Amino acid sequence: MIPRTLAPVVVPLKPITSTRFLLFSLSQFSTTPNRDTAILARLKHKDWLTPKEATTLLTSLTHPSSTLTFFHLYTSRKDFHPSEPLCTTLISKLAQAHQLNPILTLHQTLTKRRRFSDDFFYTLIKAYAHSFQRVDMALQTLHDMNSLFHCSPSTRTFNFVLNVLVNTRLYAAARELFLHAPPLGVSPDACTLNIVIKGLCARGEMDAAFGVLEEFHELGCEANARTYATLMKGLCEKGRVEEAFGLLEKMEEEGVETDVAVYNVLIGGLRKVGRVDEGWRVLEGMVGRGVCPNEGTYNEVLCGLVEKGRVEEGKGVVERMGNKGFVPSFGAYKDLVKGFCEKGLVGEVEWVVWDMAWKGFVPKMGMWRRIVKCVVDRERSDGWVVGAIDGVLED
Repeated sequence: MIPRTLAPVVVPLKPITSTRFLLFSLSQFSTTPNRDTAILARLKHKDWLTPKEATTLLTSLTHPSSTLTFFHLYTSRKDFHPSEPLCTTLISKLAQAHQLNPILTLHQTLTKRRRFSDDFFYTLIKAYAHSFQRVDMALQTLHDMNSLFHCSPSTRTFNFVLNVLVNTRLYAAARELFLHAPPLGVSPDACTLNIVIKGLCARGEMDAAFGVLEEFHELGCEANARTYATLMKGLCEKGRVEEAFGLLEKMEEEGVETDVAVYNVLIGGLRKVGRVDEGWRVLEGMVGRGVCPNEGTYNEVLCGLVEKGRVEEGKGVVERMGNKGFVPSFGAYKDLVKGFCEKGLVGEVEWVVWDMAWKGFVPKMGMWRRIVKCVVDRERSDGWVVGAIDGVLED
């Protein structure tokens, strides 16, 4: 049963051969590239087109608007044959052109007509969810696969919809879908359980999340680094950093290989509670465990230092990152400028601004105002100068 809050919105559809559609299609010839115009003109010929030939023509189109014209011209032909390769390509291209109604029309046309594979429905569901943000249609299509199209969803397709529900914070719907996996013929895997854990952690239901961890063995699955990283993040969000590190020990005991994402979560947790030095030690210790820090690792340490006002040490981290080809975040640069300005270190401020520009960042007006005031305060202490600069910047 689909939750009422996700009941699909019925969009009234015009017949695909309506005069309005055909007139719109023909009007596109003047705005499409010459190559597309020649391809679309082929559809006006009376020679028979096989589905494979039609798919080749469709794939050759280069302009998004041409796809809509192709759809209306081809579906009005007597030799229109909705093969799976054609429909899959058509849906992908219509999604790129942000054309929902033709997809709905095609979907409606296919109902109870043909059997399509899970790959086709994965493409359709992905288009609904990502291109049009229609989570209701994605969920409805998943439920309809068995009943209307005689196709059992794969675990991949099921997990995609489950993850969309969690990411859009439709936690009740996600829970109901997870419980509905057996009737859909889906066997949950480690990815499924990881998504459920992510949803529970996002809601702060840590006890329930750890309960799911116990289900891995029951389902014949193995928890992985992503499983533990998600649990660690949930604990760190609540300030339970020691418990998060306890999970690191459990990973080692169970032989689960750690990765950089796990350490980034732990360093971020230490940063959250102000334990910056410990975060730096964790970064240094990663290498000894065979895990290479990445850009995110250094940014966590850098942000922790500048948040504590330790901007001189932060500059050292920026230099170290540069040597490794990593780029600090804009927020880190912003805090570095703020910290050096508060200390009146104009030379250091200049260094940060040049490094920002070199890395492709552009200071915003608020940052420039802070920089100018820093320079003025260093050179002159007259209040009217600062006020005048404020006026110039606001203009």
